[in-house]
Amino acid sequence: MGVFQYQNNELYIEQSTVRELVSKFGTPLYLYSQKEILASLKNYTDAMGDQGMVCYAVKANSNLSILQLLSEQGAGFDIVSLGELERVLLAGGEPSKIVFSGVAKQQPEIVRALEVGIHCFNVESESELRVINDIAASLGKIAPVSIRVNPDVDAKTHPYISTGLKQNKFGIDISLVESVYDLAHELPNINVQGVDCHIGSQITELSPFIDALDRLLVLVDRLAEKGIHIKHLDLGGGVGIQYEASDQIPDLSDYLAQVIQKTAKRNLKLIMEPGRSIVGKAGILVTRVVYLKSTEEHNFAIVDGGMNDLIRPALYQAWQNVKEVTLKDVPKVTWDVVGPICETGDFLAHDRKLSIEADDYLAVMDSGAYGFTMASNYNSRNRAAEVLVCQKDAKLIRQRESYSDQFSLELSCLDSN
Repeated sequence: MGVFQYQNNELYIEQSTVRELVSKFGTPLYLYSQKEILASLKNYTDAMGDQGMVCYAVKANSNLSILQLLSEQGAGFDIVSLGELERVLLAGGEPSKIVFSGVAKQQPEIVRALEVGIHCFNVESESELRVINDIAASLGKIAPVSIRVNPDVDAKTHPYISTGLKQNKFGIDISLVESVYDLAHELPNINVQGVDCHIGSQITELSPFIDALDRLLVLVDRLAEKGIHIKHLDLGGGVGIQYEASDQIPDLSDYLAQVIQKTAKRNLKLIMEPGRSIVGKAGILVTRVVYLKSTEEHNFAIVDGGMNDLIRPALYQAWQNVKEVTLKDVPKVTWDVVGPICETGDFLAHDRKLSIEADDYLAVMDSGAYGFTMASNYNSRNRAAEVLVCQKDAKLIRQRESYSDQFSLELSCLDSN
């Protein structure tokens, strides 16, 4: 039984009614299920066993309380910025379980990561490798690195979240990467630890993962012949999640069983960097219907949550299910669920059959990943509150932003005049 269920016509998150939480915390509101987050993490740790490490992708949802929750369960973390590193450290994450990805690591970020002793850098270019070596030398340290390989595999996902093709900015072409490993092996302040690969997000087929894995293992064997012995294999993100009923999601246990079988004789530790599949289905965005407006072409349900709160539908044309918070005996009508932002592209859903009236609440499902973390103040709107639910308990883990919060850095400039 899922954590989001109707009881007596009311939508529940775990053992709490969404309506009661909205009455306490207001809208727009992000609600997260602790039970779902922990269960999703356990799916990975159980499937991997003692073969490796799960490094949660912080960019999916970087709330400090969620990071702390995952850290307490022994998770590692995949970061892409100094800000994410500081968040993980503040939340109690172990530096030795942190991998640092991203194409544009800068000097202060590299210094801080070396100082705290992260597990490794996922290096994206030869120039980055040389900079890390020089900075490590200046600090009297040896930098552990894994080189991100671009295997030219089509992940068959949205082009904006595909990362493993030659035309993408990420990683080093697999046909050229051996020379970069040769350089890394020679540099005095570099310790080659692994091979890294991330082909994209929201992948719903197993074949791209296995195709990339097979190409990486050929590389690992060729490097071994040259005396460069790889200790770990970082396979990047996890499997996708089911946004629509028709989405076919790869079986995680089957995938990792195949990976473990293929890597066993090479004595490789595994690293995975799931984000969406840990928190995506654990969260919803709750929004209030402000007005109902009908034209000759469309029925618009105008809500108080917009693209500044949840940009996935506008940015990726992403489909997310929308549910009534309270089921009512009102005729179902086809609505476009649109927000208050002054953009035609400001929508949360198109063509949804809903039984709603003004002042009703809607839940945009599967919003735990790339929801609040991509939110903005566009149109000078305050960002939403976030709440973590554990059975009947609800903890406010981010206060609703106020206008004074939003304006504070600018007001300091006015005060100086």
